[in-house]
Amino acid sequence: MSENHDAGASQRVDTGTAHNARVWNYWQGGKDFYEVDRQVGDHVAGMIPVIRDIARADREFVSRAVRYLAQERGVRQFLDVGTGLPAVENTHEIAQRVAPESRIVYVDNDPLVLTHARALLTSSPEGATDYIDADVHDPDTILRIAGQTLDFTKPVGLMLLGILNFVLDGAEARAIARRLVEALPSGSFLVLTHPTTQPELGGDLQLEAMEFWNKNAKPPVTARSSEEIARYFDGLTLLEPGLVSCSQWRPGPGEEPTVVPQLGAVAQKP
Repeated sequence: MSENHDAGASQRVDTGTAHNARVWNYWQGGKDFYEVDRQVGDHVAGMIPVIRDIARADREFVSRAVRYLAQERGVRQFLDVGTGLPAVENTHEIAQRVAPESRIVYVDNDPLVLTHARALLTSSPEGATDYIDADVHDPDTILRIAGQTLDFTKPVGLMLLGILNFVLDGAEARAIARRLVEALPSGSFLVLTHPTTQPELGGDLQLEAMEFWNKNAKPPVTARSSEEIARYFDGLTLLEPGLVSCSQWRPGPGEEPTVVPQLGAVAQKP
């Protein structure tokens, strides 16, 4: 991992307030969290018991989507914005298992994530793995620094997994997605997940839990309707099966996934 882009590394890790990356790690069965993260995580899980299923489904969606793009579409570059704490089957591990020459840039702005990323997200000798300490609200900085590792004249898999839900203004969230996609060449892909309010998926149950979260943890979060989430893919070609509960995006043979209120899709830029 490069240490050239660690502008926020000196930030003090806040152990007194629950933080999304650490709580998400707790829900996924990880070990990189503090007591406050466990307390808030348990309270949210009491309000919406499916939250651990959401965390697992989101991680499994990442594995399937990256494997598909690397194996079936020949993608050799990935820009993973809002990566969170390293877990089992990270983007670079999946991609470089298929093609060791793959190049991956991770983006996050949590100092604890940075520490773990530098220690654990190591590349294959043939490829490259880098970490950018940057905020999703600043896509131009992300693109400028990522361009030192990625070649934006060749297709890129842009990963926006559970990140735009932390951009509370809908117009700003769409503008961020549009800016990042615009910088990529034809043949690139957008891979996205986002919590939904869709009632038939149980999305209405998330609203009270998110209200509690926004009072007791950070960063604040929001869910959106399927129509709002679909707008992130404007101008792109959705791959089958389209925008669905992320657990239902191309599950393996014989799998009967639990439907979760987290939508996911993969789309290609014409």
